[in-house]
Amino acid sequence: MRDCLVLAGPTGELYSTAGTDLLTEVEQERAAKFLQEDDRRDFVAAHLLVRRCAAKVLGVPEDRLTLLQHCDRCGPGHGRPYLAEAPELGVSLSHSHGYVCVAVGPGRVGVDAERVPAGPLDRALVSHALAPAERPLVRDNEALIRLWVRKEALIKRGELTLDALGTIDLSALPLGGDTTLPGGEGAGPGGEGIRRLKWGGRHLLEWRTGSGVAVCVVTDHPATLG
Repeated sequence: MRDCLVLAGPTGELYSTAGTDLLTEVEQERAAKFLQEDDRRDFVAAHLLVRRCAAKVLGVPEDRLTLLQHCDRCGPGHGRPYLAEAPELGVSLSHSHGYVCVAVGPGRVGVDAERVPAGPLDRALVSHALAPAERPLVRDNEALIRLWVRKEALIKRGELTLDALGTIDLSALPLGGDTTLPGGEGAGPGGEGIRRLKWGGRHLLEWRTGSGVAVCVVTDHPATLG
């Protein structure tokens, strides 16, 4: 297995009340703590979808997989996810405002999805998240969130931290323009244009949904969008 598999879509199409039986006790406890029902459904949908994705990669039933998480500071219960049955496999998941995305594959894997906010540019986020060379390139929240999800995906791969976002310079990567891929692979889940990029030996797969969510997947190997 060389490629990573990516699955994504609206929470409403992926959420299943019956599917919550697949979640571990820890996952069910975390889901129950959400104050907003929409946030709880996003969480559950993402945790179900990552099992579906891993099942396709491994060729096993979804109910044979146990998703665990471990934080380097706090211990088990949250943090970077992994599969108890295949801990060597890279696993990542993200959810934002009714949209979920997951990625599973060899090597390090990171995915992030964030809604692009309306209104003027978030200057505070610019100061916190961007390297000096990136700041002149960002004129609106569309470009800002594009850089943000790229860096969040790097965090989920374990090669960046929130307090060091400005130390990574991604200014060499394009921010705007056509995101349609050549060769017929021009639409992501929901019909959005998608784009492949390479940076420092890493593979990036990214798109923006029609509902305004920017997504970026960063992997060691090329990723297939299922």
